[in-house]
Amino acid sequence: MGEQAERTSLFTKPISLELYPDLSQPITNELQQLTPSNDYKPGWSFYLILAGVATTLGLSLPVGYNIGVINTSAMLIKQFCNESVIAHYDVVLDKGWLDMLWSTVVSIFIIGGCTGSLLGAVLADYLGRKKSIITVSGLSIVGAMLFVFCRVANSVEMLLLGRLLVGLAAGLTTSIVPMYLTELAPLKLSGTMGIACPMGVNVGVLVGQVMGLNFLLGGVDDWPYLLSVYVLLVIFCLPMLFILPESPKYLFVIRRDEENALKALSRLRGVSNSVLGEDVELLREESRTSADGEESWSLGKVAADGRLRRALLVVCAMQAGQQTSGINAVFYYSQTIFERAGLSPSSGQYATIGCGAVNVCTAALMVWLMPRAGRRKLFLASTGAAAALLAALALSMRAITLVSWMPYVCMAAVLAYVLAYGFGLGPIPYFIASEMFEVGPRPGAMAWGSLSNWGGNFLVGMTFPTLRDALGPYCFLLFAALTAGLFVFEAFCLPETSGKTPAQVAELCSLGRRRHPRLP
Repeated sequence: MGEQAERTSLFTKPISLELYPDLSQPITNELQQLTPSNDYKPGWSFYLILAGVATTLGLSLPVGYNIGVINTSAMLIKQFCNESVIAHYDVVLDKGWLDMLWSTVVSIFIIGGCTGSLLGAVLADYLGRKKSIITVSGLSIVGAMLFVFCRVANSVEMLLLGRLLVGLAAGLTTSIVPMYLTELAPLKLSGTMGIACPMGVNVGVLVGQVMGLNFLLGGVDDWPYLLSVYVLLVIFCLPMLFILPESPKYLFVIRRDEENALKALSRLRGVSNSVLGEDVELLREESRTSADGEESWSLGKVAADGRLRRALLVVCAMQAGQQTSGINAVFYYSQTIFERAGLSPSSGQYATIGCGAVNVCTAALMVWLMPRAGRRKLFLASTGAAAALLAALALSMRAITLVSWMPYVCMAAVLAYVLAYGFGLGPIPYFIASEMFEVGPRPGAMAWGSLSNWGGNFLVGMTFPTLRDALGPYCFLLFAALTAGLFVFEAFCLPETSGKTPAQVAELCSLGRRRHPRLP
C-alpha cells in the first residue's frame, strides 16, 4: 500500500486544472459558464443557517433528550411496567424481574441506535441525505405518539416499541446529520457545521434533565408527556426540512445529476452559478476520484479496503473512546458527589443540571474555537486532560471521607472533566469522518463510527453497575486508562483535517507517519 503505483485515485493529491487541462473541459453546458471569481468567498447563507438550526432542534436535540430524560421518572415508569404486566399477563414481577424489564426499557434505545447506525449508510445513499432526515423525523413522531398513548392502553409493549423507534431515529441522526451538514458547508465552515449535531445532543440532555424537575413535568401523572414533549420541536422543524436543498455533493458525485447539483449549490450559497467556480472544481475532483474508485461502497467494502483502514480505525476509536471515557458514569456519580459536599438532594440535582449547562456552553464556544485551533490539537488536549482528571476524580472520591474539604475537590474534578470533555472529546468524533472520507465511502464510514459510539455506550451501560459494585471509585481509573490509550493512539494516527479536502486527508492517512512525518 505504501508504493506510489499501488495507490489509486482515492488518495491522489487535489487535482490541478493547470496540470490536467483535459479536466477543464465543460461537463455540461451550465459548467461552461462557471469560472472562479476572486470576489466571491463562500460563507454563511440563509439555507446553510436554516439547515443547522432545523437539524439541531428537530433531530439532534431529541437524541440527547431521549438519552437524558429516561432516568428522571424511573420509579414512576417502573410502577407502570409492573401494573401493565399484572393487567395483561396476571403475573406479579419481583424486584429482580422488574429490574430486568427496566433495563430492557433503557437498553432497547441503544439497540435501536446501533441498528440505525448500520442503516444510515444505506438510507443516505438510497433516499438521499434530505429525504433520510425527513424519514428520521417521522420515526421520532411515531415514537412520541407511542409514549403518549402507552399509559392509556396500559401497554408496556408500546413503551418498548417507542423506545426502539426513537433509538433507531437517534442512530440514523448521528450517522446522517453530521454528514449532511458538512457536505452543505464550504470547506472553511465544515467544522463549525459539524459541531451542530453534538451541540444539539448536549442541549437535549440538559433539556431532558430540566423538564424532569417536579414543577415542570416531573409529577406523578406527567411521565408520558415528559417522554414525548420533544415532539413539539420535531413538528416545528419538519416543514423547514422540506424546503432545504439536497446535498450538492450527493447529487453531483453519487447520483451524477450535475444539473440539479448546480441548482442546489446555487440555492444553498445564495449566488448565481457564474461565481461558483471554486465549489464546482471541488465537486469535479470528488466526482473524478469516485469514478476511478469503487462504484458503490457498502459497509463491508469500506471495512475491507486497506486504503481506508487507518482512517476508519481513527474514526471508530474516537467514537468508541468518547463513550468509554465514562462521561455517563461521571454524570451518574455527580449527584452523590454534590450531596457529599453538603448539598441537599434537590440542590444536588440542580448542580448536576449545572454540569450539563457547562457542557452546552463549551459546545457553543467550540463554534468559535474550532476554525481557529483545528481538530487535532483540540482533540488531543481534551483527551489528555480528561484522562488526568478521571484519575484525579477516582483518587479524590476514594479519600472523600478523610478530610473535610475533599468533597469540594471531587466537585472541582467533575466540573473540570465536563469542561475538558466538551472542548474536543465530546463534539469532534461526531463529524470527523465526514472530513476524512470522500463522498463515496463517507456514508459507510459515518455508519461504522456511529455504530462504534453506540456500541461503546452499550458496553459502558451494561458493565458500569458491575464495575461500580466491584471497584467503587476506582472504576474511574479504568476509564482514565482507556482515555489515555485513546490519546496515545490518536497522537500517532490522527491528521489535522481543518482546511483540507477529504482527498488530501485520505493521502495523509494512506502514507502514514513514517512516509509522511508531518502528518498533522
